[in-house]
Amino acid sequence: MQAILLAGGLGTRLRSVVSDRPKPMALIEGRPFMEYVVRGLARHGIADIIFAVGYKGSMVEEHFRDGSNLGIRASYAYEEELLGTAGAIKNAGRFVTEERFFVLNADTYYSLDYSRLAKLQAEKSLDMALVLREVDDISRYGAATLTDGMLTGFNEKLEGEKRPGTINGGIYLMDRRLLKEIPEGKVSLEQEMIPKWLSEGRRLGGFVNEGYFIDIGIPEDYFRFQEDVKKGVVSW
Repeated sequence: MQAILLAGGLGTRLRSVVSDRPKPMALIEGRPFMEYVVRGLARHGIADIIFAVGYKGSMVEEHFRDGSNLGIRASYAYEEELLGTAGAIKNAGRFVTEERFFVLNADTYYSLDYSRLAKLQAEKSLDMALVLREVDDISRYGAATLTDGMLTGFNEKLEGEKRPGTINGGIYLMDRRLLKEIPEGKVSLEQEMIPKWLSEGRRLGGFVNEGYFIDIGIPEDYFRFQEDVKKGVVSW
């Protein structure tokens, strides 16, 4: 199967500790963070990887090359300007050859059984299947809500309401036909396209995953992932 890895962001919040490379290429025990993500995909048989790159994207290509050393096939979709998450997916879509494909944020590691997402999409005939995760304080995020496996709310802001809940986990399995519905230019998947598709009645569904999760967007989490790798919390 195919996957698009969104690796084109600037990573400004991590710039104080990682200033010479794109955020997903931040080194963890001598290897780029994104290599952990790629190896996780390869273990689940997702071996055709499309890297959506922008800022210093050549560094990504220089490291992964054709992907053969990791048992994958690598392609590279360069952004001339920042396109947002949905814009980057559309730009990388020219490399998509299968009827459905995964999309992941390259600066996030989420331990997941990807076949479960594929099974859910097939069983419910979903246009998009996505993974949610539980957090202790939902007020920092936009809430994502499932009812009987179907998405009924997304990016719902709950100002001042501190309580546990579920949010978007940033992993998607998309029907290829959705690519045509994304406009050209800078477009957000989370802020524009998913709410639009939900309001139009498109079949969006998912499940809550309990696996290990980390987003290295801030220095504290970058250092925490380093420690988790050293401790063996994250399998190599």
